[in-house]
Amino acid sequence: MAKNKENTASEVSKKKDKKEKNSEKKQPNKVAKWFKELKIEFKKVVWPSKKTVINNTSVVLAVVVASAILVGLLDTGFLGLLRLIYEQQ
Repeated sequence: MAKNKENTASEVSKKKDKKEKNSEKKQPNKVAKWFKELKIEFKKVVWPSKKTVINNTSVVLAVVVASAILVGLLDTGFLGLLRLIYEQQ
């Protein structure tokens, strides 16, 4: 009986080893898996229309131009203020 228990235990461990090896073989490459998941996620994305993109781009450009003008005016104003301060000394 002791032999049967030993044989059974060794057979069970061998079967576990085979299952682990098979599961290792079935796992896909991590990079390939990442790209597959990426493709699935890109299908879920709701892309904006051309009109929306143009509208948003024009708003961003307008804000950038307005900010540049504001910073330029502030710079010119502070420069004039500093010239007045230094001329008095």
